[in-house]
Amino acid sequence: MAPQPARPPAPAQDEPASNDDPIGPPSGLSSTPTLYISEQTIRHMLKSISYDEAREDNYRLKGIQLIDNVRESLQLPVRTFDTAAVYYHKFRFRYPSSEYDFSDVALASLFVACKTEDTIKKSREILCAAHNLKHPNDHKTPDDKAFEFPSSVTVGLERHILETIGFDFRAQYPQKILVKTVRKMFPPDERDRDNRGQKFMRTAYDMSIDLNKTFAPLKQSSSALVLAIIELTALILSQGLDRVKQLDVKPFRVDRAPVYETMMDLLDLYTQFPKSTKVGPRFDLNKLMDVKIDINKRMSEEGYQRHVGWCDKCSRETPEVHPVTPGSAKSPATSNSLSGSGSVRRKAGTNEGTLRYVFDAEEARKEKALVGEHFNDEYEEYEVEVEEPLREEPRHPNNGRSTYPIRGHGHHLDHGWGPYNRGRHTSYSDRSRGRKYGSHY
Repeated sequence: MAPQPARPPAPAQDEPASNDDPIGPPSGLSSTPTLYISEQTIRHMLKSISYDEAREDNYRLKGIQLIDNVRESLQLPVRTFDTAAVYYHKFRFRYPSSEYDFSDVALASLFVACKTEDTIKKSREILCAAHNLKHPNDHKTPDDKAFEFPSSVTVGLERHILETIGFDFRAQYPQKILVKTVRKMFPPDERDRDNRGQKFMRTAYDMSIDLNKTFAPLKQSSSALVLAIIELTALILSQGLDRVKQLDVKPFRVDRAPVYETMMDLLDLYTQFPKSTKVGPRFDLNKLMDVKIDINKRMSEEGYQRHVGWCDKCSRETPEVHPVTPGSAKSPATSNSLSGSGSVRRKAGTNEGTLRYVFDAEEARKEKALVGEHFNDEYEEYEVEVEEPLREEPRHPNNGRSTYPIRGHGHHLDHGWGPYNRGRHTSYSDRSRGRKYGSHY
């Protein structure tokens, strides 16, 4: 039996690891997701996907309304609806509607939100609820075979939505703060004596649902959303204005600019799409327009812009992207997101790679600094003296005399042969017609 080579002794437990040992996979790109997006950034993102405002607004309202209807059918909490609406908006910022069916993405967003908020529902249950709402005469159960392919589509879109949101599961939930604030404004004894508090609460709560049909939950904090809803409700109902003025807003820590922007977003929704909202049909359009004009006047007097942090120079420098025409894109109403498989097609030009998570901020900074040492380009400057020999000018073998042949009469040189320079009196005739040597005219 051949002798086995001796194994090196194992390092002791107390000895530190060598510096040459690999620490782990490279961190790659480290980025911190932002919870809020400005209106100008949203418009730039929509322009990059050739956003058609007239068409996409309709899909946005229909998608959020579908999420709300399925949520009520399954008796899911309103927090799940808020989260699903945020995921739906973020997905639409990256992919145009010509690449997916808005109903498929809406149901997939609700499916992901159910997992995020711990109100787990199977994809078949969500699809079955949507089918029964659309076809009340054709009632089906989640175990029906008709939901096999749509379920695979939903699972594929789930992975796609997670990549789009960057696994950032945060979302605004203003209803909890809204209910506490309204109860503080209208104590229980006053609500029992008259219905003002109940009417105020019902209108404000429905307005918080309509708020998800705008981009306000992506731009403002929950405190700003609550203050805007309460003030706009008081202006529309023409009651409770004194209570709104007496409300202590210091704990909210919100400026007036985000509140004004949120109110204007809601009024734009109610004046342009009143039938697609819960609060819009309850009030006269002239009343809503008067409130909008009043808020515009107050904003101009106090020196606030329509959108917070708007830059006119940046808007002028942004190139204009022409949207696709409705005829060039497939209608989501007549086509499915996927036409043959349960996998999702990736958008061209996206950065694909491994996604890593570091929950400790200090460890993330250390790892980034450690990996950055291997990617820094360092240069050293130094001078080197080099002796170069002088180059001598070439000399002709005939001691510098011209090598051109002497042609024609006399000693005139031939200047008419291309591509050499022609003389002032030389003919420019073609070579096939013969050449005229240096002649005098």
